[in-house]
Order: sequence, then C-alpha cells, then structure tokens
Amino acid sequence: MTDQRWFYSRGELARGPWQSVVDPSTAGWAHTGIRVAELAAGESLELDETAIERIIVPLAGSFEVSYVEAGSRTEVTLVGRSSVFDGPTDVLYLSSAATATVRGVGRFAVTTSPTTDVRPSRHIAASETPVELRGAGASSRQVHNFGTPQALDAARLIVCEVITPSQNWSSYPPHKHDENVPGHESRLEEIYYFESAPTRSGGSAAPEPAASFGMFSTYSSPAGEIDINARVQTGDIALVPFGYHGPAVAAPGYDLYYLNVMAGPDAERAWLISDDPAHAWVRDSWNNQHVDNRLPYTTSTSTRKGWH
Repeated sequence: MTDQRWFYSRGELARGPWQSVVDPSTAGWAHTGIRVAELAAGESLELDETAIERIIVPLAGSFEVSYVEAGSRTEVTLVGRSSVFDGPTDVLYLSSAATATVRGVGRFAVTTSPTTDVRPSRHIAASETPVELRGAGASSRQVHNFGTPQALDAARLIVCEVITPSQNWSSYPPHKHDENVPGHESRLEEIYYFESAPTRSGGSAAPEPAASFGMFSTYSSPAGEIDINARVQTGDIALVPFGYHGPAVAAPGYDLYYLNVMAGPDAERAWLISDDPAHAWVRDSWNNQHVDNRLPYTTSTSTRKGWH
C-alpha cells in the first residue's frame, strides 16, 4: 500500500507558478527541497530567498540565469537538453547568499537545502559532469554526479540524476541512510523526482508518452515505518525520510529517470549507505556481468524529438 504521507502524484504539490514544491513547510520535512517549473517564451521566475543553497537543473530546454551575490550580478547560460534522457546538462550551484532570476523555454528543477554556510557559486558545464555507469546486466544505470561531494563543494546538498533503461532496475539493492554510523552510514533525507518516456530502442507502434511509467518501492527500517509501492510517472515525487528504498524499475517499453536530492543533520556532508542485508549479495553477482550496452545515453544517440 502506498504511504500517502510520502508519495505525491504530479500536481499534488503545486504552488503558485511551480508545478511542485517541497520545502521545510512540507509536513515531516526539514533538510531538502525541490521546485519544478515550466516556462514559456518571455516568462521568468524569481529565486529571492537567501540562507538556502540551490542547484538549478534544466530538465528540458535551456535557460538564462541572472544571479546577484555580494552586490555583484552574474549572467549564466545553462545549455540544456531536449529531455532528461539526452545525457548530462549544464547546472548552476548557487550559494546561500545568492538570489536569482531564471528565464528560458522548457522545464527545470531547483534543488535546495537550508544553510547559512556560504560556498562559492559555480557553473558546471555538461562536459564537466562525472558520468558513472553503475551496476551491470539488468541492474545497469547511468548516473550524473554533478552535485556529489566528490564533484561539488557545497554546504549540505548532495544531488545526482539517474537514467534507468527499459526493463532495468536501479536504486538496487535496497539501501538506507537513516543512522549516523561514522565511516559507514550517514543520515540523509532523500527526494526522488521522476520522469518517464518511451524507450529509445522503440517498437513498431507509435508510443503514447503520457502512458510511460515505472515502479518505485520503500519499506521500513528501525528508524521508522514507511511503505511506498507506487506506479511512477513524469512529475511524481517520492520523499524518503528514513527506511530502505529501492528498487526503481523501468517498465518494458519505457525508460525511467529520477533526480535525487539529499541532505541531512550530520556534520559531515557524505553519502554513506547500508544495503538491506537480505539483498546485499546481489552486488557480487554483477562481477560476472557486463554493463548494459544501451548505455551511456547521450544527446547524439537520442531518437526523441522536442522536450515535451
């Protein structure tokens, strides 16, 4: 049974011009946030709060960002992509002292974490993004690590995005990060923002993009009770305050994407996880398998048209 406290279908978190908003005003939530919006030509949105660090992530389309920090204005072009399945995109990390205006045509996400610690704002080009092919066989997935501790100097935010090809499993084995065990596990809230589309391997019939879907699951750990078993589509959001999470599964005929946003109360900014002991053995099975040859997904290999 899906835990309605922690899973939201597209539109259920709409606020003003934003299609979805998760922030500390969300019940039971404290350390992470996300906002998703779609802009038409001539439209813009203001990011006018301070004491919040952000990463602006184009999902579909390209954007101009004007930000002000310490009395100085900077203009940045985020060269985007046609869809989230077209490889990495430029992103912009904004320090907790910056305010900004976003203009462009397309859909973008703003990942957030409250902090007064000021780290340098940084434009990360798509070519600078570390691309990881994780897992093997039917557990192969592609990870864009632009906002992880190894790639970005941030105060609290840990952000990455994952592409799971049709019929593959990701966020697997199920794992958790809800206890502070130095050197082994960290406490991190996590947001999953999902998109899905007909797989680029295609078929003889014309697919209906709105029908695209995947599946996502969470279950309880000693830190708390949670139960999500959901059919996920573009714009859906799952919140993981604690508990084991995974798998995220791409249905046959459809690819699955999710944007992960993490932060927590620990002093160290680290992504340290514990696998569910019942399923940890699965990692060893990858040693004798190859990475799915459909990966990596890049703009040059895409067959999709348009950003809708």
